[in-house]
Amino acid sequence: MHFDHSAKATHLQERLAAFMDEHIYPNETTFRRQIAEGDRWSPVPIVEDLKAKARAAGLWNLFLPESEYGAGLTNIEYAPLCEIMGRAAPFAPEVFNCSAPDTGNMEVLVRYGTAEQRTQWLEPLLAGEIRSCFAMTEPDVASSDATNIKAAIVRDGDSYVLNGRKWWTSGAGDPRCRIAIFMGKSSPDAERHKQQSMILVPIDTPGVTIRRMLPVFGYDDAPHGHAEITFEHVRVPASNVLLGEGRGFEIAQGRLGPGRIHHCMRLIGVAERALESMCRRVKGRVAFGRPLAEQGTIRADIAESRIEIDQARLLTMNAAFLMDTVGNKAARNELAMVKVAVPRTTLAVLDRAIQAHGAAGVSDDFFLANAWAHTRTIRLADGPDEVHREAIAKAELRKQA
Repeated sequence: MHFDHSAKATHLQERLAAFMDEHIYPNETTFRRQIAEGDRWSPVPIVEDLKAKARAAGLWNLFLPESEYGAGLTNIEYAPLCEIMGRAAPFAPEVFNCSAPDTGNMEVLVRYGTAEQRTQWLEPLLAGEIRSCFAMTEPDVASSDATNIKAAIVRDGDSYVLNGRKWWTSGAGDPRCRIAIFMGKSSPDAERHKQQSMILVPIDTPGVTIRRMLPVFGYDDAPHGHAEITFEHVRVPASNVLLGEGRGFEIAQGRLGPGRIHHCMRLIGVAERALESMCRRVKGRVAFGRPLAEQGTIRADIAESRIEIDQARLLTMNAAFLMDTVGNKAARNELAMVKVAVPRTTLAVLDRAIQAHGAAGVSDDFFLANAWAHTRTIRLADGPDEVHREAIAKAELRKQA
């Protein structure tokens, strides 16, 4: 297993890091100010300005592997790029058109969409002209088991009629959101994993209603947002179904693998930045007669953080390597491992950094508090820890059978 990068990938890392230094980090304050001072649910001007620069620099749609549409990078090659962008999430990923849920939705359209679906929806998403959302989670069932989904998809002539209530539909608050991928039950009497379908629903279709935006640990994540949406007698053409009726669970598994590892790649960048912030803070603060950096407990926290970050990165790179060499399905156990380990590691590093910053650590003066809230939710997004640990345990027990 080798993690050496091609000249192309190394060059992209250098160019991306330089772009971050020149355009992203200096504008983080501007990004937050423009959200606070303007209409919170409208595109952020600095993001739109920098998108043009990123695209002109060739730093655009870096996430799509083995595709005519993106940079054509392997998962191993994309991992360090995603980590670099994660250091300034959610600002940076959108600038490079590499932010969730659009990345996952674009991959779905690339893999499973028809030519007509790709023309209508994929192309404007790739161009950064529109955004999208993914409507899967429901408030009335344990959605960590996708077979529990109750929302109905019923065939009616040349249309499907949709009814259901979804929440945590990330991205639906953005006024540029034009399309939702809706998962529902289309064949209740079929085999358990063939009852579900996914279908494309234009967000302005009659019967689609955004009921409220849901805060995450007190943050509303404007202008992206996480919505509760009702679908009441929503009628869409039968041609909007993805891959075919009863293929929804299959698509979900294909979509979630890259989504899970991208979350982890970005979180390693968050953890690295938290460790850097902690080191700077303790070098410049004095307590009980000496710098915090000379205190044994602080030094132990720094050492533990470095050990854990490097472990998390190697585990993630191993999963990426397997995705590239044996495929997402064969790498599902390793994907489950990183989905548990990396958010846990990042939370531990963030917690130590917050502690080292004292009261400042829980304020908005530093990125730590918001990053902690986001990272904590990742332990639920794309499958909770319990589901992944169960999958890992089953695989381990099978080895000993």
